Amino acid sequence: MIRPALTSDAAAICEIYNYYVENTLISFEYEQVSVETMQQRIGKTTTKYPWLVYEEQGIVIAYAYANLWKERDAYRHILETTVYASHTMTTKGVGTQLYEGLFDSIEKHQSTTRIKSLMGVIALPNDASVALHKKTGFVEAGYFKQVGYKFDQWIDVAYYQKDLQVLQA
Repeated sequence: MIRPALTSDAAAICEIYNYYVENTLISFEYEQVSVETMQQRIGKTTTKYPWLVYEEQGIVIAYAYANLWKERDAYRHILETTVYASHTMTTKGVGTQLYEGLFDSIEKHQSTTRIKSLMGVIALPNDASVALHKKTGFVEAGYFKQVGYKFDQWIDVAYYQKDLQVLQA
């Protein structure tokens, strides 16, 4: 089941996300995110943009959200999207379902938000994320060599972009 995230989901979201923080190059954060910090992130994001969770038998196993891509006003029509699934999951299409739900939520608010494009920012290598973004209509829009540094190594980043039908700003 896909539903909007609540601040009460923060502990489950932290459990998913903090695995990637501590064990992978996928997240550029170095320290685990606390439940309180995640609650603040959810609360702040959901005032303007969607944050969804995927529940299986009452347990949050994945989440996705959209947020402003950059802070400058000229970027206000571009959102960055994020999706994370529990590292224990095998491919079940959950990411695709979450992204489709996220796109639907964004489209429903187009009359007020006027979002032109979605950006996926992917630390490389990450074949699963690249495949998900391509499958859901994103195209590669940029490649940045060695822009992140974690676990004593440099990390490349790719930007993937999905254009939406937008009302004139």
